[in-house]
Amino acid sequence: MDHTSFPEGRIAIVTGAARGIGAEIATQLARDGLSVVVNYVRDAAAAKQVVAEIETIAPVAGRAVPAAIAIQADVSDKESVEQLFAETERIYGGVDVLVANAGVQASRSLTLAETDDEVFDHLVAVNLRGVFNVLREAARRLRQNGRIVTISSSALGLKVPGQAVYNACKAGTETMTASLAKELGCRGITANAVAPGPTATQLFLQRNSAATIEHLIRQTPLGRIGEPADVARAVAMLVRNDASWVSGQTIRVDGGLV
Repeated sequence: MDHTSFPEGRIAIVTGAARGIGAEIATQLARDGLSVVVNYVRDAAAAKQVVAEIETIAPVAGRAVPAAIAIQADVSDKESVEQLFAETERIYGGVDVLVANAGVQASRSLTLAETDDEVFDHLVAVNLRGVFNVLREAARRLRQNGRIVTISSSALGLKVPGQAVYNACKAGTETMTASLAKELGCRGITANAVAPGPTATQLFLQRNSAATIEHLIRQTPLGRIGEPADVARAVAMLVRNDASWVSGQTIRVDGGLV
């Protein structure tokens, strides 16, 4: 067995895992031998497709539980998050890893003056309260020597204009993660944040023009935008036993952009 991975039987919940970075993280953790809960909020078909892909690539020798399952839950809702963890425990017997990936952005860039209450409430509900909900439940339920990874953004480090509320939520995510690392260290649980730069998800490519993407590439010292696999590998690194002495940190996966 690869000594850098947890023994078989470790269980991970990845929120917002039906597509994009979350789907890639779920698949990478499955490659490393973890059983994975693919959380989704609306698109059951996409989540089931991720589960099907995992079933084709996950190690199967001696596996007594499913390589992956899809569970619906809205991270912004406390009861829904509680049910997500409870259902995971019912099926797998426990939870060892949480990757808090679920997040939303406004449909377009908005200055602070342009941001209405509805947009503010939606961004905060998912990107801040949602992270709080899953971190609180993980703090209560994760087994000894567990791993927590939250997803921040290089937009925070760059102080990108037009994303003030989103950036504020990510600042809250990084701060909660670092505080939680201190609270849970006595149980051998680590908590870290990963902050991706511009990443070639389907949504990112749809929302940005070719000129914008080229501008971002020119700004990035390594000369390209990221791929979901770049972020997934960083998350997987933090989940492995070799990273047991890394906690309370924000790892920027952005090609040197920030």
